[in-house]
Amino acid sequence: MTGILDTSPMLPLHYRIWALSTGGTLLSGVSMFLLGVTLPLVIPRFAMPASSVGMMAAMLMGGTVIGALLGGHLADRWGRKPIMISDMIVLMAAATLAAFAPNATILTQAELLVGIGVGMDFPVASSYLAEFMPQGKRGRMMAASIAIQSIGMLSGAALAILWLQHAHSGDETWRWLLAAEILVVFPYLIGRLSLPESVRWCMGHGRNAEAASILMRIAPDKKMQLQQLAKNLGRKKHHVAKTSPGHHLGLATLFSPEYRRRTLLVTLPWFFMDVATYGIGLFTTILLGSLQDNPLAVSSTLSRDLGNALDSGKVDFFLLLGSLLSLWVIPKLGRIHMQLIGFIGMILGMGLLLDAALHKQGTVNMHYSLTLAGFMLFNLFMTMGPNATTFILPTEMYPTQVRAFGAGFAAAVAKIGATISVFLLPLIQAHWGISAVLALMILVSLLGLGFTWIFQVQGHGKTLEEHHGPEVPK
Repeated sequence: MTGILDTSPMLPLHYRIWALSTGGTLLSGVSMFLLGVTLPLVIPRFAMPASSVGMMAAMLMGGTVIGALLGGHLADRWGRKPIMISDMIVLMAAATLAAFAPNATILTQAELLVGIGVGMDFPVASSYLAEFMPQGKRGRMMAASIAIQSIGMLSGAALAILWLQHAHSGDETWRWLLAAEILVVFPYLIGRLSLPESVRWCMGHGRNAEAASILMRIAPDKKMQLQQLAKNLGRKKHHVAKTSPGHHLGLATLFSPEYRRRTLLVTLPWFFMDVATYGIGLFTTILLGSLQDNPLAVSSTLSRDLGNALDSGKVDFFLLLGSLLSLWVIPKLGRIHMQLIGFIGMILGMGLLLDAALHKQGTVNMHYSLTLAGFMLFNLFMTMGPNATTFILPTEMYPTQVRAFGAGFAAAVAKIGATISVFLLPLIQAHWGISAVLALMILVSLLGLGFTWIFQVQGHGKTLEEHHGPEVPK
């Protein structure tokens, strides 16, 4: 049955599955950008100290840790489809609560729920997508899925620019920005109701008749063959893993001798990538404002926020450009090579920003241009490499029975790094300045590069089942 999935041409069903699997990635981009833009408006509104600002941002990231572990575990146990619907319901409730939050405490709790919903969707939707896509298209379609995160950030920038242009000091613009997330979630919730369950998940749980029925939508000419195959298999579970068939597949599998190296590969580089990416991404508008040295800048909070949002939109365009390039370079060069190249580019981008922060001689325009160039280079290589590859690799490194949990565990570890970053970044900036923040980003990117090289596992061109056959050489 898996052979039909791997060799099928791309059908309208495949594109529909891809489109409806992008909810978590789109919402992660939208929510991250909108929170970054609304923070300067919310801080004076609720008289929030620096620690509360960091806590609110950390709740968004911390919720993804809970959601990734919970969503991955439940999806392996109950199926991909039920959890993909459930996490959209969570996101609808969270966005509504955030828009009507009467105080900072409720808003912080709402951001926690947003994080949980996004965290649940990441491992489930990525596993679902990987399990359906034909082998030759899987890398490109997975890269396209995470590319939607960049579109989410650009969409957040467009919404922010639109609303802030017509906003007035002290109004409720930030509520409308957060309420916009409801409009993003609703189509995903409705569309996912009619999606089929994952064929590979059905086979892994002995539901072969259901798997055959779904495959008939992909290969209707093989209807009789699939019906006979399902009858012959009965309730037999499809087990393809490096461990023996009698071995229970669960949390321990991730740290077994057969999978330990793979777990280190998918967790440590993603952890350090997210420390850099979410730390810089969530506070891009604030960092741009801190690095600018423009004496003509207007003084009002609203005007500064609009100006920084416009600059963020410029640098975030390179998130989309990098994502589009990843659709070509990842299938061509492979996951590991692009992860290494991406980390190198991130280091170079942060190096430019650090140079701009340490050496402010020269014209204002030159300093400003160097700042934008650093952000653009960082965003380009990050989305062209590690942002995509760390999303793809966990879905390929584990067997079906623990694929979503493995992807969720990797995402949870990564979001712990993101949580630490967004909580500490405002404090580090306040105490030691922007140069210390940028030096830290260079260090963590170097660590991501190093651990990718040390634990690399090459499996370019393999099907999901071939990844778990004989040991794939480095």
